[in-house]
Amino acid sequence: MFLSEGRKHQVVFSLWFCFYLVLIAAQDNITDPTEVEALKAIKERLIDPNGNLSNWIRGDPCTSRWTGVLCFNETLIDGYLHVQELQLMNLSLSGNLAPEIGSLAYMERLNFMWNKITGSIPKEIGNIKSLVLLLLNGNLLTGSLPDELGFLPNLDRIQIDQNHISGPLPTSFANLNKTKHFHMNNNSISGQIPPELWRLPKLVHFLLDNNNLSGYLPPELSKLPSLLILYD
Repeated sequence: MFLSEGRKHQVVFSLWFCFYLVLIAAQDNITDPTEVEALKAIKERLIDPNGNLSNWIRGDPCTSRWTGVLCFNETLIDGYLHVQELQLMNLSLSGNLAPEIGSLAYMERLNFMWNKITGSIPKEIGNIKSLVLLLLNGNLLTGSLPDELGFLPNLDRIQIDQNHISGPLPTSFANLNKTKHFHMNNNSISGQIPPELWRLPKLVHFLLDNNNLSGYLPPELSKLPSLLILYD
C-alpha cells in the first residue's frame, strides 16, 4: 500500500505531535532543572550538622518533598513545578548563602531565620521579583545591604535583624512600595537614614534600633501614612 505525498505529511505530523505530547507528559511533575541546580548549589554552601537536608540528594525537590522546600501544587505555563517557599528556619545551619539562590525565580518566601549563616547577603536575591517574605534574622550575616534588595516589587516583610550587617541603608529601599515590615535592628548599620524612605506608602514597622546610625531623624518620615512603630 502506497501513501500519497499529502498522506505521508499527515502521518509524519501525527507522529511528531504524539512524540511532543509524550515529552510534555514526561516533563509533568518535575521541578524546573534550573531550580534543581540552584538548590544543589545552596546545599553545597551550607554546613548541616544535624543532617536535616540529607534528603536533598534523592529524587525530585518538589515531588520527593525535600526538607524545607515547598512548591506550587501545579505546573506552571512552562510545564515545570517551581519552588514557592524555602523554609529552613532554626536548623543549626551554618556556612553561607549561595548566589544561585537568585535562580529560584518564582519563590515567594525565603526563611533562614535563627541559624548561624555567615557571609554577606547575595545581591542575586534581588532577581526574585515574586518574593514576598525575606526572613534572615538571627544569623551571623556580615557586609552591607545590597542595593538590589530595593527592587523587589512584591516584598511585604524584610527581617534582617540580629545579624552583623554594616554599611549604610541603600536609598533603593525607597522603591519597596509594598513593604509593611522593615526590621533591621541589632546590627551595625551606619550613616544616616535616607530621607527618601518617606515614600514607602505601606510601611507599618520601621525598626532600626541598636545600630550605628548617625545624624538626625529625617523630618520627611513624618509623612509616612501608615507608620505605627518607629525605633531608630
